[in-house]
Formats: sequence, structure tokens, C-alpha cells
Amino acid sequence: MQIILLEKIANLGNLGDVVKVKDGYARNFLIPTRAARRATESAIKEFEVKRAELEKAAADKLASAAAMGEKMSGRTVHITQKAGVDGRLFGSVTNADIADALTRIDFKVTKSQVRLPNGPLKVVGEHTVTVAPHTDVVVEVKVVVMGETA
Repeated sequence: MQIILLEKIANLGNLGDVVKVKDGYARNFLIPTRAARRATESAIKEFEVKRAELEKAAADKLASAAAMGEKMSGRTVHITQKAGVDGRLFGSVTNADIADALTRIDFKVTKSQVRLPNGPLKVVGEHTVTVAPHTDVVVEVKVVVMGETA
């Protein structure tokens, strides 16, 4: 299916690009989240009329994400989980747990924006994770997992 992108999407394209994607990806994700529209002639003409407005909105979104990334850079988040005597956690610390901890210290972050390169954290200690509030803004945050004996 041919679609026109209404915002920048990683590994797909920038604002205004007409790309071909699988039908299900377009129907179930891109179109409902208003990240894209079907690339019909009328939609392309309508997009060209609104291009300046959409580019301004994208620039504002990037600027706010960059400001949040600047504040978040170098921050440390403390998370307490139950752990055994050897330092292994009984569960794990996931991206949702880290997003909740960041939200508690006034950073509006969703779990999809937290990237764990080696999967969930399963041991006590200090770990570095990346947070991407925007596709162009990636920030490293330290997560300190503290063990709580049962």
C-alpha cells in the first residue's frame, strides 16, 4: 500500500515521503495513529497545502523532545526489587518499570521510548539504558537496581 508519511518514522522515512508498506502495517498502525495517510492524489494535494503547518508541528515536537532530553541526560533512577542473596532479582526490571520511575520524577516517558539493549535487567547494580523521546533525540540514563531481601 502506498502511504504518505505525516511525521518522521524510524527506518521508514521523513515527513512527506510517499512509501510503500505492507497493508496490515498501514491499516493497523500507521493510519490509526495518524502517522500516515493513504497516498491518493487528493491526499497528496491536501498534504501539500498543509505541509508548512505539519513541518512546524514536527519542529515543535522535536524541540520539546530535545529540551526534555537535555534535562534527562545524566539523570539516575533508583528502582527497588526483591532479590536473592547472590544479587539476582526474583523478577526483572523492564522498560515499563523504568518509564514509571521516570514519570515519577516528572519526565513523561512511555515504555516504548525506553530501550534496553540487552533485555530486561535481572541483576542488582548500576545499568545504563537509552531513552528516545523522539527518533532524533536519544539520551542515556543510569538505572540503579537495589536489592530488597525477602
